[in-house]
Amino acid sequence: MKPNEYIEHDATGLAELIRDKRVSVDEVHEAARTAVEAVNPTLNAVVDGPWDRALDYNEQGLFAGVPFALKDFAVHAAGVPTRFGSRLAGEGAIFPHDTELMTRFRAAGLAAVAVTATPEFAFNGNTEPVAQGSTRNPWDTKRSAGGSSGGSAALVAARALPIAHATDGGGSIRIPASANGLVGLKPSRGRVPVGPDSSEPLSGLGAELGLTRSVRDCAALLDAVSGPAPGDKYVIRDPARPYTDELNRSPGRLRIAIHTQSWSGDPVDIEVASAVSAVGTVLEGLGHHVTPDTPAFDWDQFVEANLPVWSVSLAEGVDALAGAFGVTPGPENLEATTLACAEYGRRVTAIQLAGALNVLNQVSRTVGTFFTNYDLLLTPTLGEPPQLLGKLDSNDASLSPIEWTRKLFGICSFTPLFNATGGPAISLPLGSTRSGLPIGVQLAAPMCEEGSLIAVASQLEKLLPWAHRIPEVNAGEC
Repeated sequence: MKPNEYIEHDATGLAELIRDKRVSVDEVHEAARTAVEAVNPTLNAVVDGPWDRALDYNEQGLFAGVPFALKDFAVHAAGVPTRFGSRLAGEGAIFPHDTELMTRFRAAGLAAVAVTATPEFAFNGNTEPVAQGSTRNPWDTKRSAGGSSGGSAALVAARALPIAHATDGGGSIRIPASANGLVGLKPSRGRVPVGPDSSEPLSGLGAELGLTRSVRDCAALLDAVSGPAPGDKYVIRDPARPYTDELNRSPGRLRIAIHTQSWSGDPVDIEVASAVSAVGTVLEGLGHHVTPDTPAFDWDQFVEANLPVWSVSLAEGVDALAGAFGVTPGPENLEATTLACAEYGRRVTAIQLAGALNVLNQVSRTVGTFFTNYDLLLTPTLGEPPQLLGKLDSNDASLSPIEWTRKLFGICSFTPLFNATGGPAISLPLGSTRSGLPIGVQLAAPMCEEGSLIAVASQLEKLLPWAHRIPEVNAGEC
């Protein structure tokens, strides 16, 4: 299988080729290794791999033999080092067991061949950790691949892999999806299991799934890994039908709110706002009722509530890793904002954390009420095209914890709301700048309504296709 043949197929397409014996697994894996090795010197997206042999997988699974990568955070495979994007982890923490999601990835047939870069403890909207260096955007290597799932996104966008794992605590699936021209769905809280090592990452803000190039891959991946695991804290309503059935189902005439102004007050690039408005026009043409509207909430209060939640989680992770390796957290092994936020997190009282969670609960109630009048909310994913490298410097010692959090949330202000609500949200690559950079458009829905998102995303993919758009750095050219 030649590189220019390999890059033409999404995960579903590769699985069909393998299943029909039109290409062998060995050929596909060799093409994947060659592709990753070709683009990684430019992109700096890989922290481990590509391995000579993929991790074990179910040869009868839906994606049997399809090359895949694991983000260096949250998910872990037995015996594979996890570094959390941090110097604190040294050569990496090795767990003796798979997470539940890793077990499901294997059962789906996904063949992990590498581990991808993440910012330190995944607390950044780009991927430029001191431990790894900057992961570069394949559309423009002077720009960020986004974060915190930037390594996964860069490889999928560059066609080195068709699909990769990603996590989302404030937008970390959707931000890099937008920056790299991909499909990125944050599922509903409780849809995809996060155990057994965690009951609710980030006090319920965190979710996991993946990054794909097509809506059909996103739907199939969600079908493959969703559903509760024994002992899960959250068990939510099952979907009405498989998510892949939504791909060709008419969602009916939906009530869609559209909002193009940042809740943080930061300016929104005119090309981004225009792209969202154009999608709104397309949705009206499909028969949906599109109305300008937005949930009303106090942005400053929302950000201030996120700070203790994130900081307590950082403190917990830092202290657990430091204890496991017998080291003392400090500037020599942690970035400045991570260290400052972890120190702040250790000082947060139970009453303060409860107060922060109460604020997020009230915001969630407000948004829930908003969705009694609308089925979906259409916004930008990011307020600007992919940033230049260095714009979000997590090693800036001049920033206090709240200053860092405000800066970070201001740049990615459209995404973290739906981590607080727990509802699903998807970024779709429906626009591009005059210079060819991708623009992501976000659709958000009430809890458990992933099906509506996938149905509408499929409609948009047919009318505004993006598969033909390939970045400058791609595995077919390297």
